[in-house]
Amino acid sequence: MAIEHTRRRFTVDEYHRMGNAGILHEDDRIELVDGEIRRMSPINVPPAACVGLLTMLLAPRLAGIGMVWVQNPAYIDDINEPQPDLAVLKPGDYSARRQHPGAEDILLFIEVADATVRTDRLEKIPRYARAGVPEVWLVNIPKGVVEVYSDPVGGKYKSISRVGRGGFITPGALPGITISAGDFLGAAK
Repeated sequence: MAIEHTRRRFTVDEYHRMGNAGILHEDDRIELVDGEIRRMSPINVPPAACVGLLTMLLAPRLAGIGMVWVQNPAYIDDINEPQPDLAVLKPGDYSARRQHPGAEDILLFIEVADATVRTDRLEKIPRYARAGVPEVWLVNIPKGVVEVYSDPVGGKYKSISRVGRGGFITPGALPGITISAGDFLGAAK
């Protein structure tokens, strides 16, 4: 007789209660995706450097118009609280809230990937579209390109473009900010 296994999905509230009870620790590299507590990949040198460069490039340009939220959780819905590499949030005092910033607070998500490109593209980006995150950049380190997803409609991004090292990117919600992809993609291999 075969035993059927069922998965127990957790809500964001239950996930936080596990942290408060000491079951999960703030040093654990985990995130909640579709109600599952998932271990995050180790951060390799190229993605870490890219996140640092993006932070350095974006933070000064966002003074007064947005906040750079680096590798912190974002509340997507009751069963999803991912930790994108960077998020650009609308200005606000997020310290006084009972939950992490949500889709209504997000101007841009940036996922920086080397080993997780496929997972980010096939699993995370569709969730972000369903939540209404207006724009997502998938920085594909191995290919040296940025995949720009924008205009979420019906749970999918209507517009997808690719920008290489010689190109420039202007976030849709921040038309006064343009950055060179080459400034954070690193040297060509």
